Amino acid sequence: MSGVNKVILVGNLGADPEVKYFDQDNAVARVNLATTERYKDKNGQRQEQTEWHNVELWGGLAKIAETYLKKGMTIYVEGKIKTDQWTDNNGNQRYTTKIRALNMTMLGGNPRGGESNQAANPSNNQSQAAPMSQANEPEMPNFSGESESDDLPF
Repeated sequence: MSGVNKVILVGNLGADPEVKYFDQDNAVARVNLATTERYKDKNGQRQEQTEWHNVELWGGLAKIAETYLKKGMTIYVEGKIKTDQWTDNNGNQRYTTKIRALNMTMLGGNPRGGESNQAANPSNNQSQAAPMSQANEPEMPNFSGESESDDLPF
């Protein structure tokens, strides 16, 4: 039996995306995404815990991120956990864990003010669950205010 590696996050961007191009068509965007949990502890005191996630968007999603994502925006990300391992200059094994985004949707208000609900779906008429092909060009975001998918988890 094979395992399942699926992550769903809704959070706010801590900074504008950092985008690198490997050639004209292959890009990667890296964003820091904050998810905040608010709860009351056993003493009734309000608590807040923020977790930071390193998210990578490849290909068409990277180009969309570069064009539309800004610090403070709320996004929905579906992807998988990826851990990289390397040896540093001192011979120590190092690890970093990140989220490899396969789907991303822009939510809520625009950080510059105004309302927006823009969806980025790079699947080119394929099932939303299908992994993004880095060679495919993404569809442009939906600026009509209507979401392309109504099955968000909230």
